[in-house]
Amino acid sequence: MTGAAFFDLDRTLLPKASGPALSAAMRETGVVSARLPGESLLFGWFNLLGESLGSIALARQAVLVARGRAADAFDEAAQLAADVLEPMVGPFARMLIDEHHEAGRPVVLATTTPEHLIMPFAERLGIDHVIATRYEVDESGHFTGRNDGHFVWSMGKVAAVREWALQEGIDLEKSFAYSDSIYDAPLLKAVGNPGAVNPDPRLQAMAVLARWPVLHFDTSPGVFKVPVLGVELQRMVTALTPPEAFPYARFTITGADNVPSDGPAILVGNHRSYFDVVAMVMAMRRTGRTARFLGKKELFDVPGLGSFFRAGGGISVDRRQEDPNSPDAFASAVRSLAGGEMVAMMPEGTIPRGIHFFQPGMSGFPGAARLAHLSRVPVIPFAITGTEKVWPRSSRVPRMLNLLDRPEVSVTFGEPVDLKYRSVPRDMDRVFDAITGLLPDEVANPPRPTMAELALTYPDGTVPDEDRWFAVDGGEGPRGEG
Repeated sequence: MTGAAFFDLDRTLLPKASGPALSAAMRETGVVSARLPGESLLFGWFNLLGESLGSIALARQAVLVARGRAADAFDEAAQLAADVLEPMVGPFARMLIDEHHEAGRPVVLATTTPEHLIMPFAERLGIDHVIATRYEVDESGHFTGRNDGHFVWSMGKVAAVREWALQEGIDLEKSFAYSDSIYDAPLLKAVGNPGAVNPDPRLQAMAVLARWPVLHFDTSPGVFKVPVLGVELQRMVTALTPPEAFPYARFTITGADNVPSDGPAILVGNHRSYFDVVAMVMAMRRTGRTARFLGKKELFDVPGLGSFFRAGGGISVDRRQEDPNSPDAFASAVRSLAGGEMVAMMPEGTIPRGIHFFQPGMSGFPGAARLAHLSRVPVIPFAITGTEKVWPRSSRVPRMLNLLDRPEVSVTFGEPVDLKYRSVPRDMDRVFDAITGLLPDEVANPPRPTMAELALTYPDGTVPDEDRWFAVDGGEGPRGEG
C-alpha cells in the first residue's frame, strides 16, 4: 500500500479564502443575486485568523442556496472562479505537489468547499482526486438542498478521507496532510506525516508542541512567519532594526535599485567581518526584499543562534560534507530560486585572515556560478567595506564605544554580472571581478599591512610566526614586493 498527499484548500493551497472568488463568479453568472448576510465580515476574519464556527455556519447554509437549481447551473461560475483562484496558488505548493507525484503518491484536495464549485480548480492544478462536500441531486437532475454524504469538515473530513483511503487502498500512516486549521487536527493526526500550513494561532501552538513542520507555501520550507501578521521573521527584523540601533557605525547603501524588485536573483559579495550580518540587514532594509542567505554549518550548529538563522531563511552549508544526513544547500538554493526568491552568499566561505585579508582580488567556492548556470537568473554583485573597523576578527564583540569617530560601513550593489554560461570557473571569475570592481582602491589594492593590522585579522589577535614576515618591518609585501 502506498500513501497519498491530502491538501486543504483555503489558507493552505490558497493564501486566503476561496469564498469571495466563488461568490463573485456566481453573482456574475446569475446563479445567485446577492451576497449572503455577513459574508464580507466572515471572510475578512477568516483571512486574518483562520476558520471559525461562523464561517462554517455560512458554508453549511450554502446548500440551501443551490436548492432547486440544475446540477450544471454552477459550471460556468466554477470555471470563472478557477481563473481567479489558480494563479493564487503559491510556487512552493506547486513544487510540493510535483514532488508527491514524483514519489508516486496521489494528490488529493480535501475541502469543505462544494465539489461542483472546486473541480475545475483542482483539474488545473493536476490534482488526482477531490474529497469535498457534495450536494444531493434528485432524479430530475436538480439539487435537493441536502448534502450527499459527509459535510467535509473536521470529523466529517477525516471520516471522508478514511472511507476514500479504504476504497483506494491508501495507507494513511504513509500519507501526508496539510492544513491551516485547528479544526483539521483530526485529519493531521490521522496521517503519518502532518504539516501545519499558514496555521491559525491554535494550530500553531499544537504544531509546536507536537513538533509538526510549520510551512508557508509562499516561502521556502523552514522560514518562520509571525503568527496572525503573516510577516517573515527576516522582514520583521529588518523593519525593527534601523541604523540608529548601531550608533557606533555609519551606514552607506548604494546601488539598491540594481536589486530586482521581485522575482529570483542571486546576490554575491565579499566577507570582511562578523559585522557583515548587520551591514546586510541595513542593505536588505533598503531593497525592501528578503533573501535566503547561505552560511557555514558551524554557525547553524550554535544552540539558539542556528535556530534563529534557519527561521530567518538561512541555508546551512556543510563545506566539509562530514554529515551525510545534512540538507543539500545547493538543492535548497535551487528550490528558493524556483519559488521566485533571492539567494545571497559570500563565496569566500569565511572571513579571510592574515595576509589573505590584504591580497587583491577574490577567490572562493563556485556555487554562485553553478546556481546561475542552472537557473539563468540575474547575479547581482555587492561589496562590503568598513565592517572590519567596527568588529575586527580579533575582537569578541563590536567596538561599541566608538561614538565620536564612527567608522563608515558601506554596501554597494552593482549591475547584473554579464555571464557567458560556457564555463562555471570562468563565470565565477567574472563574478569575483564584478565584486572587487565595486570596492574602493584602498580596499581592492591595499598597502602592505603592519603587524598590528595583521593581528586584527586573527581571532585571538596573535600573528602566527609564518605570517610575521609579511609585515611592513620585514620580508615581502602581499603582492611579492620587497
